[in-house]
Amino acid sequence: MSTIAMITPNPAADAVRRQGLRRMRTLAVSLLLFAALVYVATLDQDGFLGFVNAGAEASMVGAIADWFAVTALFKHPLGLPIPHTALIPKRKDELGRGLEEFVGENFLQEGIIRDRVAAATVTLRLGRWLADPEHARRAVDEVADVLAIGLHRVQDSHIEELFRDALVPRFREEPIAPLLGSLLEETIRDDLHHGLVDLGLDELHRWLVANPDTVAEVLGERAPWWAPTRLNEAVTSRLHRELVRWVADIRDDPRHHVREALDSMLDQLAHDLQHDPAAQERTERLKERLLDHPQVLASTVSLWNALRRSLLSSLRDPAGAVRTRLLAEVSSFSARLLSDDVFRARLDALAADAAVFAVERYGAEVTTVITHTIERWDGKEAARRIELHVGRDLQFIRINGTIVGGLVGVLIHAVSVVLG
Repeated sequence: MSTIAMITPNPAADAVRRQGLRRMRTLAVSLLLFAALVYVATLDQDGFLGFVNAGAEASMVGAIADWFAVTALFKHPLGLPIPHTALIPKRKDELGRGLEEFVGENFLQEGIIRDRVAAATVTLRLGRWLADPEHARRAVDEVADVLAIGLHRVQDSHIEELFRDALVPRFREEPIAPLLGSLLEETIRDDLHHGLVDLGLDELHRWLVANPDTVAEVLGERAPWWAPTRLNEAVTSRLHRELVRWVADIRDDPRHHVREALDSMLDQLAHDLQHDPAAQERTERLKERLLDHPQVLASTVSLWNALRRSLLSSLRDPAGAVRTRLLAEVSSFSARLLSDDVFRARLDALAADAAVFAVERYGAEVTTVITHTIERWDGKEAARRIELHVGRDLQFIRINGTIVGGLVGVLIHAVSVVLG
């Protein structure tokens, strides 16, 4: 397996760590040398100096033993290939697998995750953070920037591919007649079409009133060529007045027979679309013709471009409708997070569920990264890097060994004197 060097950290931080490690090593060695000097100076002495000599001797033993233990983690002491030394360079793969198992067993457990999510009070913190108008504006700015970048990256070719390769095949496979019939039936049942009819009649009446010349011109084109001009004008004028009156009657009378006829026609159309094979076949043929028409694709792209230009324009404008709406929604969301304990608890539960799902689904892959990464490290480089990070604290083992060894040596000498 090929190995790679570990990621190079901040050189300035490394320099600080290296200085701290060197200082602690110097202190540990100085204590060892001091113990050696005391031992030599009190050699073959009795009484109080005998206790000092015994303590110094034990301090040297403890210091050397702990120096060996600390050094054996990272390299061979004195360069000698002593068994069970240089543990990190030799056994980094086993250590990586052990660390992977430790993380998986002690951190990626459902109970632990739920406790940590609950203790974090994420939604409460989010609500308090968004309550600050400056933070709310920053959040909206970030969302607007991300949306703008995303809209810029969507090209016409992407929309064409989506429509042609994803939507069109799906539309071809899915029978559209029953769907349209069901939708139309629900629309009629809820009287939703009446609003559209009212709007259409109102606009038609307004147009007829405002454009008598256009109506006269259209009707005049159908008039017999041999009829006198004054007669044609009188007829078209009368037809225009009757047409305006007729549309007004339909508009103003909710129970007009034209409205009832339209309802009956839509009712029958909804039924035929769901149950009449002939109507369904005609609808499917119309669908196929529309899908095959090149203008449908061009219109889809044009519609997308118009929508994108409108959105981008509003997103770039700090006072635009989209940003204003986003800011209002963020403020409303923040206020509800702070005031509605039930809503906040529900969101916290959803966050915990999402975290647990992610860990159960991908936790093994995440912890495996530890093993795979450590396996790719160079053993000696890994040992140097780890020693640089934790070696300073490990020197306390040598210092403590020197001190504790000396105390134990004094205690053993005292026992020897008493028993002797």
